Amino acid sequence: MTETERFAWVQLAFTPYIGAESFTQLIEHCGSAEAALKASAALVAQLGRYGKQAAAAWHDTDKAKMACEAAFNWEKQPDCRLLLSCDDDFPMRLKEGLTPPPVLFVRGNVDLLRQASVSIVGSRHATPQAMRIAGDFGRALSEQNITVISGMAAGIDTAAHHGALQGAGSTIAVWGTGIDRIYPQSNQKLAYQIAEQGAIVSEFPLGTRPLAGNFPRRNRLIAGLAQAVLVVEAALERGSLITARLAGEMGREVMAIPGSIDNPHSKGCHKLIKDGAKLVECLDDILIECPELLQKSMESSGSIQLPTKLSTKKRANVSRENKQPALVEMPSQAVAAVEGNSLLAMMGYDPIHPDLLAEKCKLATDEIYAQLTELELELDGVVAAMPGGRFQRIK
Repeated sequence: MTETERFAWVQLAFTPYIGAESFTQLIEHCGSAEAALKASAALVAQLGRYGKQAAAAWHDTDKAKMACEAAFNWEKQPDCRLLLSCDDDFPMRLKEGLTPPPVLFVRGNVDLLRQASVSIVGSRHATPQAMRIAGDFGRALSEQNITVISGMAAGIDTAAHHGALQGAGSTIAVWGTGIDRIYPQSNQKLAYQIAEQGAIVSEFPLGTRPLAGNFPRRNRLIAGLAQAVLVVEAALERGSLITARLAGEMGREVMAIPGSIDNPHSKGCHKLIKDGAKLVECLDDILIECPELLQKSMESSGSIQLPTKLSTKKRANVSRENKQPALVEMPSQAVAAVEGNSLLAMMGYDPIHPDLLAEKCKLATDEIYAQLTELELELDGVVAAMPGGRFQRIK
């Protein structure tokens, strides 16, 4: 494809009210993007859900041309790529079960988009225990050279990305903004790390703000790029369940991690499991359900040896530069203190208020607070403080 043809392709993709479906219809009807741009407004009005709006804006090409020029200037930067759906290295999974986005902005390692991958999604307001679980699964998958995909939102997404970066593999962040706008800002450091060690993907023109309507579109890419979607913690009627539903419609494997029946953020996972999603407790569950993940990951890494043990336990000594420090296992004396702690046995894994715990343990409340503080601050965060003055065991 010539530069002129590529420019026409991107311009058509950025034309107002021309979505992936309308774009595909125009290309099929006209034969090329250049020919499509010369089509009549009457023809455009017959296409897609927003045909009338597209026809009204059809001849006002300035905005689309400016966005197109900005995109090609952006591509001149190191490790930046405009990936068109007609390119030979466009990820085939985005053409299986959905209409592919005509253009993807990719910063980082483009090859990751075609490797074995699992998407991890969940609540933005996740419990500490769920954050730990998401990080552990992210790292465990990465250690098997399986790329972890998520949306870089607060909560589960962030934990999954961090976990993957601590493993031997990598991670892909799919954004609901322009690739030049980091959102949320609290993940700025993480964004730079992913761009360096993994890949950032967006289908939105440069400068696109984090509008609510963008995120369902982002979720469809998170579902489409992966071979399986794992939901770690999600309330009912939230974006994570939309991602899971889209994944199921695309023929991807849908998996979920169960949680406490008292936790409203677990109800979405429980519903998915009731509806047929695979209940996941460890990495083996994922690999047994999707054996092709391991085969494909070995092909991409050049390895032919099966790992002798698959688990979600944290692994130290990650030999990769510029990574965040590996999560360190608790020292043996700390492990012994945790295993022999009667307070933890009484707590269980659900959030609990110290006053209630004092009644159960028949101890003074100030003694309970002292023990909880020791567990939180000195024993590697065995418990975590929760809203409302409650505490929760997370290890």
